Amino acid sequence: MLIFVAETKYMSIKDKFLITGFSGFVSKHFIDFLENNKISAEVLGVDVNDEIPFDYSNYKSVTCNFKKIDLLNKVSVENVIQKFQPNYVLHLASYSSVAMSWKMPVESFTNNTNIFLNLIETIRLSGINCRILSIGSSEEYGNVLDGNVHLTEEHVLNPISPYAVARVSQEMLSKVYTDSYGMDIIMTRSFNHIGTHQKDIFVIPSFVKKMIALKSTADKVKELTTGDTSIIRDFVDVRAVVEAYYLLFKKGKKGEIYNICNEKGTSLNEVIQIISSILNIKVVQKIDPKLVRPNDNKIIIGSNQKIKKDTGWANKYSLEDSLKDIVAYYQEN
Repeated sequence: MLIFVAETKYMSIKDKFLITGFSGFVSKHFIDFLENNKISAEVLGVDVNDEIPFDYSNYKSVTCNFKKIDLLNKVSVENVIQKFQPNYVLHLASYSSVAMSWKMPVESFTNNTNIFLNLIETIRLSGINCRILSIGSSEEYGNVLDGNVHLTEEHVLNPISPYAVARVSQEMLSKVYTDSYGMDIIMTRSFNHIGTHQKDIFVIPSFVKKMIALKSTADKVKELTTGDTSIIRDFVDVRAVVEAYYLLFKKGKKGEIYNICNEKGTSLNEVIQIISSILNIKVVQKIDPKLVRPNDNKIIIGSNQKIKKDTGWANKYSLEDSLKDIVAYYQEN
């Protein structure tokens, strides 16, 4: 694995990163990236949850602290911003499950939109000069009907889930605050990122956990319950994603939108076949209608040419490598 080496000009001053949604798996990998590349940094993680599912106390290059707050509480957000004075804000906080947004559309939409609005309005009023990374989703593109395979950032958006609509709203708010107030906000449309420590409410870790359990059974026919596995997604390793986030903080252009993707589409059925090969088992799929979403994007594959051009980012991980690491992680845990 190639390690990104931070440029000298970025290492002379200790960067201060505020990370929202700190309990999620992306924040751990972002801090690991800083640590592995010996980037001197101070991190404050905030989250509405009490417990953080990883140890953030033993880093050498990174000083990391956590504070529980509700991003809808204006006073709490004001206190954090004024006391910490971040240089960079990585906004990861959200209800990030598309499936959950169908079950709880009101909560998903209002939470994801309002926490972001409260955060950027507080930063605007504080007068603090910081760069904000607004994390969006490939789900914003929706079903692509024009035959375009590699979606660029200029492609027309067609969100088809409550989650996706909230992400588009967040992106539009970012543009309003950048254009009207001159705030330094960069937006991403992050495609399906996968990796260790991801919760099993998401499809890949769910498949892996189920298939590891099936391997240990004596059943001749190993039956895997799934939703629609014909859908095609552009999977990218979370380690590549967090490197992209760091590079956008340092080299991204204010007010711009960037796809973070692999430029390769893989069906969920193919993913199951790769996991089967890693585990050396054969499974038979059984579709559960309850796991099929009311309306789902059939195929989403992105173009990453813009972020490559502006930052020099490159994806260093194959899907097979990512899945092997996820399998090993769940076998060990």
